[in-house]
Amino acid sequence: MQKKETIIITGGSGFIGFHLVLRLVRENPDWPIVGIDNMNDYYDVSLKEYRLNELSKYENFRFVRGDIADKETVMQLFNECNPQTVIHLAAQAGVRYSITHPDSYISSNIIGFYNLLEACRHSYDDGRSGVEHLIFASSSSVYGLNKETPFTTNERTDTPVSLYAATKKADELMAHAYSHLYHIPITGLRFFTVYGPTGRPDMAYFDFTNKFVAGDIVRIFNHGHCLRDFTYIDDVVESIVRVMSYPPQRTTDTEGVLKPPYSIYNVGAGSPVSLLEFVNTLQEELVAAGVLPPDFDFAAHKQSEPMQPGDMPATYADISDLEQLIGFRPSTPLREGLRSFARWYADYHKKIF
Repeated sequence: MQKKETIIITGGSGFIGFHLVLRLVRENPDWPIVGIDNMNDYYDVSLKEYRLNELSKYENFRFVRGDIADKETVMQLFNECNPQTVIHLAAQAGVRYSITHPDSYISSNIIGFYNLLEACRHSYDDGRSGVEHLIFASSSSVYGLNKETPFTTNERTDTPVSLYAATKKADELMAHAYSHLYHIPITGLRFFTVYGPTGRPDMAYFDFTNKFVAGDIVRIFNHGHCLRDFTYIDDVVESIVRVMSYPPQRTTDTEGVLKPPYSIYNVGAGSPVSLLEFVNTLQEELVAAGVLPPDFDFAAHKQSEPMQPGDMPATYADISDLEQLIGFRPSTPLREGLRSFARWYADYHKKIF
């Protein structure tokens, strides 16, 4: 990534988007970085505003409030910016929310991504150089009912257990088709349970923290036996930044068939832990950060429950192909990552209250 680039990042006020933008604007002050987000109220908008306030300190960042489900908005943005790199992180997130609010997933995750693919396709019109690399966020949820672990990217992913997962699988299929038809270099990244400071309040660790602080009971599903491959946000950002330098190339297989410039990788720690262990470590770090009192009674604030609809019993990433490509593998220890979150949470709530 030596040359100057114009980069569009969708979901610029979101969790991963914020941390990625922050990394890029700090390291590349002469690169125009454009973030777009519709600032919906799926979770507290004040947290998105907090992130944007931090990003507003950098002159090379521009924020556009807009919905990628609106094709005119997307096409206009691409025509104005002529981006070399597009990093698509905007999506309607949440497994359980997709059961009760399916329309928003079709609008954002299907139509929104289609609009981006069309914008990338037409970025080559009239002889323009066009988008050199589209990177998009997929999810470990696409593995669905797969039982073989760790999950590898050459496994079939046609047994989703939630609409959210189904939309992410659909994104991968659409991306492959556009890469094949229009030779757009596209990389999909299947993220595994990303966590850390400024994270989404609907994620388990953030939701548990809010409940602990409020004195409420935390419901631990599948009796705490679910295994999750928790991946710290800085490791995710490092992976994305490195992947930017490796746009896929058109290749020919052993039978002479031309393959599109399309790749898919897992981004995970490769070391799943049980939900119960995760929550126990979280409450210990919250006590250490002063978020919870020293005599906090963890046992009195948790309730064991059966598995709930849409959940996967385990996620576990095989990241060997990613490591081979970029020379990096996520390695932040769980306790270190949760410590960073707990300290941020304590500081954030001092500021807003």
